[in-house]
Amino acid sequence: MTDTTLFESGTTAIRRDVHADRVWTAMPQRVIDDTGHVLTLAYWPGIESLAPTTWISSTRTGDAAARRQGLADLAAGTWALDRYRWTGTELLSHFLNGEWFSVHCFQDAATKEPLRWYVNFEHPYRRRPGLGIDTMDLALDLVITPDLSGHHWKDTEEYAQLRRLGVVDDYVGRQVEQARGRAIGMLDNRTGPFAGGWPTWAPDPSWPLPTLPPGADEAATAATPYRP
Repeated sequence: MTDTTLFESGTTAIRRDVHADRVWTAMPQRVIDDTGHVLTLAYWPGIESLAPTTWISSTRTGDAAARRQGLADLAAGTWALDRYRWTGTELLSHFLNGEWFSVHCFQDAATKEPLRWYVNFEHPYRRRPGLGIDTMDLALDLVITPDLSGHHWKDTEEYAQLRRLGVVDDYVGRQVEQARGRAIGMLDNRTGPFAGGWPTWAPDPSWPLPTLPPGADEAATAATPYRP
């Protein structure tokens, strides 16, 4: 099996964030489709992942200071992981081969009401044979209305903090700036994941919850050779 081997629909793929050869997050997801160019994964309430303790705390309490501390821990390599169970929303995620962002559709798990498109800026993913994909979230996000009529940037201050801390260096910063333009271009031209409008989907009740395999948090090589 090589890094270009496609994932089979219905199997589990672990989406991990990796920094400095350590796992920052590990999220088991169900493979919906894999064309080689676009990998589509699903995530829904009840799935248990690994996340930094500071992120878990800030999510539960709304404490912005914990989020800032988490980014400082990321830069220093001093974070700790804990289990976190997803609640409230279902998401369909599109990972584009070689791209510095992924595109996600969030909907209410109870009502199936579309909530938002979410463009997550991150390192291009690398396939990990027998496991899933590795990338690294860069904090910056683009949030788009379900009908694609409006959008706003999110977490720009966190992105600026990662710049100051050196997690996002000048090379990565240039890639992100270029990726911002490509993402807006896709949105304006209704191409890529936006081409068909909001997807009609829901997790099948018969689907088992994807689970983390043993060793999902073991040391890993950085997701991609970021320099040409």
